[in-house]
Amino acid sequence: MGGYFATAEKEDCVFDLYFGTDYHSHLGTRRAGMVVYGKNGFNRAIHNIESAPFRTKFDKDTHEMEGYLGIGCISDYEPQPLIVRSHHGTYAITTVGKINNAEALSDKIIKGGSAHFMELSGGTINATELVATLINQKDNIIEGIQYAQQEIDGSMSIMLLTHQGVYCARDRQGRTPVIIGKKPEGYCASFESFAYQNLGFTTYRELGPGEIVIMTPEEVRTLAAPGSNMKICTFLWVYYGYPSSVYEGMSVEQMRYNCGAKMAERDSVNKPDADIVAGVPDSGTAHAVGYANASGIPFSRPFVKYTPTWPRSFMPTIQSKRNLIARMKLLPVHELIDGHSILLIDDSIVRGTQLRETTEFLYKSGAEAVHVRPACPPIMFGCKYINFSRSNSEMELITRQVISAQEGDNVERSVLADYCDPDSDRYHLMLDKIKEKMGFTSLAYNRLDDMMDAVGIDRDKLCTYCWDGRE
Repeated sequence: MGGYFATAEKEDCVFDLYFGTDYHSHLGTRRAGMVVYGKNGFNRAIHNIESAPFRTKFDKDTHEMEGYLGIGCISDYEPQPLIVRSHHGTYAITTVGKINNAEALSDKIIKGGSAHFMELSGGTINATELVATLINQKDNIIEGIQYAQQEIDGSMSIMLLTHQGVYCARDRQGRTPVIIGKKPEGYCASFESFAYQNLGFTTYRELGPGEIVIMTPEEVRTLAAPGSNMKICTFLWVYYGYPSSVYEGMSVEQMRYNCGAKMAERDSVNKPDADIVAGVPDSGTAHAVGYANASGIPFSRPFVKYTPTWPRSFMPTIQSKRNLIARMKLLPVHELIDGHSILLIDDSIVRGTQLRETTEFLYKSGAEAVHVRPACPPIMFGCKYINFSRSNSEMELITRQVISAQEGDNVERSVLADYCDPDSDRYHLMLDKIKEKMGFTSLAYNRLDDMMDAVGIDRDKLCTYCWDGRE
């Protein structure tokens, strides 16, 4: 996915930009960058962070950069921020989102004769460059941002730095957050609310869907009013968000406790014979705490993650290597596994590769039973909006593999809807097949209605596309 951070301050902003951007390292694994604007104009640094953490790569740059306006990003894909020269003047831009119609948009622009694109390795176009080109089609930046967001099939939040200030634009349906912080020295804009708290900022407000503001050291001024239709990604609470984050007034950690409690309540009718409740570290842990507190089954940590040299930013992009490193990071506590029946909670099951290997690892370490409770419903559709899953095809999803084995390759939407219904026979057949395929003692996913209740905000404001296909 990716994360962003911006500052506009009366004095030098580099320190805040450096640490505020670093606090988003859990959201991306490949590239990171910072741009500042000051008396010497624009100054940019971009580094690969696949083999070293953000701070290691950017520490030297912070001593050479100076400015009172800045934007930074952590990116899972393209190098950014970019510096662009156009009829709008020179500006820097960073984005978070997904463009499903990138090829069609680039072809349209090229045929119009107004631009060309640098091709990235793998034959793709830098999405941020494409967004900048769309912005440049219009007479002013505000119209350009709105035009880009209207043309994009998918979702796109944008931060754009000029000599006048930082333009912050939340995507049209608010699938990703933009949160403004304030302190006497100025303002910041952040994906994660916790990223600015230790820097002295307090929460000022969240941007609404499609809202565009300009941020200067003196003010945050709305340039385009927010829309009324919000579809924020529910998976932010389930997995992506850091435990101390808050979106739309709901704490990530609290939501995960609520999720675990909801699953325990569902299990109370046929309570699994488990000695302990454990979470797959780290994102499954809070769900497991919620389950343990509600069920009375003790919480335990039968395995731990080794993070001193293997933080998430070191995860490679090749799936086979990701699986290997995920396995290397987990260390068993044999005394808490041997002879025990374990109820294991993970945030989700996507392909199932890592969780199947974790289950095998627990059995080999002496577990008598492994009951699995994913904290969200079965993932049925690839994300169209924020790239939360690395699946290249929906057929990589374990649910779709099982459904294909039962129904064939061309499954009608109405049939998929039946598999999404937790009260249908097809749904229970799918779970039985996944349980068998994965080697679980028992399997029960969190229900969509329970998960949405756990978030605690208006259900109409939540995106649930990956679970039920509703846009």
